[in-house]
Amino acid sequence: MPANGIALIDKPAGFTSHDVVAKLRGVLKTKKVGHAGTLDPDATGLLVIGVGQGTKLMNYLSGVTKSYSTNVLLGQATTTDDAQGEVLETAEKSLIESLDEQQVRATVERFTGKQVQLPSRVSAKKIGGKKAYELVREGKEFELEPAEIEIGRIVLSNFKQGEFIEFDLEVDCSSGTFIRALARDIGNALGIGGHLTGLRRTKVGSFSLDDATDIQSAEPMTMLDATKQIMPIKEMTDSEARDISFGRALAIESPERFLGLVHGDRLVAIASGGERLSPKTVFND
Repeated sequence: MPANGIALIDKPAGFTSHDVVAKLRGVLKTKKVGHAGTLDPDATGLLVIGVGQGTKLMNYLSGVTKSYSTNVLLGQATTTDDAQGEVLETAEKSLIESLDEQQVRATVERFTGKQVQLPSRVSAKKIGGKKAYELVREGKEFELEPAEIEIGRIVLSNFKQGEFIEFDLEVDCSSGTFIRALARDIGNALGIGGHLTGLRRTKVGSFSLDDATDIQSAEPMTMLDATKQIMPIKEMTDSEARDISFGRALAIESPERFLGLVHGDRLVAIASGGERLSPKTVFND
């Protein structure tokens, strides 16, 4: 039987998110595999992968909070806002030396909360159906629109000051936040430029890197277990499960935006709440 559910993968450096999906198709012997949220090839960490009918759950991960562990270097700006790009400008030594840890910490903390962020030009932000980094490769001119993001938590550690200023950050942020742009903006706010030197994603919603495996060891969690981590669930009677399976709404009021409807150990459907439960996604046996 083909696998159905969600696999949590610790993506290695050098792999694109598409590479991980392609390899998982072979490991799990199914073509129906898709991911929720890309990671840059040089980034590592958590990829949430839908397998079989689990691909239908990916839509319900849109907008969830994500967490990252990242390394930042201040004093040098690059074309890609990370260590892979060409150096655009290096700050004068006197400017770097004029800053102390307290000033850097105070600036970093100002990035907590809602704000407008301009994505990096080599990001996966789509413009007219194409990703920004694809347009850069093609040498095309384009303008990026700023987007509203929210950073719920940002913690600085391992501060070092020498030729440049380097430190680690732990960041909890809204979906759509670009961490390399955050490193750039912190450097610009201090007047010395900056870029990302390392990135590892640690959480996507309630899914954690602690539960992830390498690609070859992937074992998808069941549809029911996966759904429990995404939204509340509700047990259905035999007749309710039958009606929902045929796409009929149930005269049950619920304050939840989405609810996983369960019959026994089987996920029957995802429904939207309100004055009644209306099926949005129905799952086959």
